[in-house]
Amino acid sequence: LGDGAISWRSIKQSCVADSTMEAEYVAASEAAKEAIWLGNFLKELNIVPSVQAPIVLYCDNNGAVANSKEPRSHKRSKHIEHKYYLIRDGTQRGDARVLKIALEDNLADPFTKSLPQKIFDKHVEGMRIE
Repeated sequence: LGDGAISWRSIKQSCVADSTMEAEYVAASEAAKEAIWLGNFLKELNIVPSVQAPIVLYCDNNGAVANSKEPRSHKRSKHIEHKYYLIRDGTQRGDARVLKIALEDNLADPFTKSLPQKIFDKHVEGMRIE
């Protein structure tokens, strides 16, 4: 909330992804589901006025970002289960925006890949972990 993370989660996906784009899209859809729920919860509490703006989700996969904005299915995405299209619906309604994030700015990367020490240290500092 604000500039800090409010939810961290690492789970095994319940589906088998055929591509990196699909795996990232499924993860982004799950994040969107939680973020939209949280935004609606905060709106109901009426204590956080800035929740009126769309919730911004960051994704490091160009294909997943593009697929979240595209209202039609393509040959590469037609096999994705429909329940994961929630992110597409959320972006079309204006509840969420999906943006590309660079390696240097993605705080989740230390959990998923090896990084140069300088970038790793920057991410740990950004997480406010001591």
